[in-house]
Amino acid sequence: MGHIFDQVRTEILLAIKNDDLVLPTLPEVALQVRDVAMNPDASMEDLTKVIGNDPSLSARVIKVANSPLMRASRKIEDLQSALSRLGMSYTCNIATGLAMEQMFQATSDLIDSRLRETWNRSAEVAGIATVLCRFCTKLRPDQATLAGLVHQIGALPILTFAENHKALLRDAFTLDTVIEKLAPAIGNRILGSWDFPDEIRQVPSEHLAFTAEKPKVDYADIVTVALINSYAGTNHPYARMDHSKVTAFKRLGIDPETQDFVPPQVLDDLTVAKDMLK
Repeated sequence: MGHIFDQVRTEILLAIKNDDLVLPTLPEVALQVRDVAMNPDASMEDLTKVIGNDPSLSARVIKVANSPLMRASRKIEDLQSALSRLGMSYTCNIATGLAMEQMFQATSDLIDSRLRETWNRSAEVAGIATVLCRFCTKLRPDQATLAGLVHQIGALPILTFAENHKALLRDAFTLDTVIEKLAPAIGNRILGSWDFPDEIRQVPSEHLAFTAEKPKVDYADIVTVALINSYAGTNHPYARMDHSKVTAFKRLGIDPETQDFVPPQVLDDLTVAKDMLK
């Protein structure tokens, strides 16, 4: 096993070095949304126009605006009203993250299935992170959402690589090990190439630093706790690990022994949040 992993690891690192492993680029609509977000003269109308050109993304943004988490009584059905409810900053981050879903597709059924699984987990973690951010911190919920959506982005080029290397496809255990070991650093590299904000750029690796000591809570902490919460009640190693040693809980002010790791008053919000971005 070790020999196979080392061989694949060497191949992937060499592919990165030679630019044979192409790091993904942000979808065009995400780039356009970011241009609007960075333009101080841009209006809500400009943002509506950009998102409105992508019917699938428009529908997803409207769904988020109608989420019970928004605490609004009236259902809205048009994009302009959705953007008014969410606000410019929140819409930009949500739309940037949701636009990435189109990247999680492949031609082979096996890899397509793995990519869908990765995206669905990321969407669930992002929804939980949104609630945790609001309830436990003074950080920005929209940034927490984006951090959750990109925390596994490093798996994307590895799975694409596997699609063209059938031996790796046939060995699921090796593929899982490669993703576990290499995806965090590759994820950091991708977010750096996309010029993501500094506070999100290291989330792919830092959210797995379970015993890290830091002076204050950050987005990686929120994703850490959201990830563990998403696996609650399963046999996954993250559900069975000793949560008292996971320092992020302390920085979020959450008792890891509490059922589902969060105070009872936010359990309903978490249930809704898990599906908000799917």
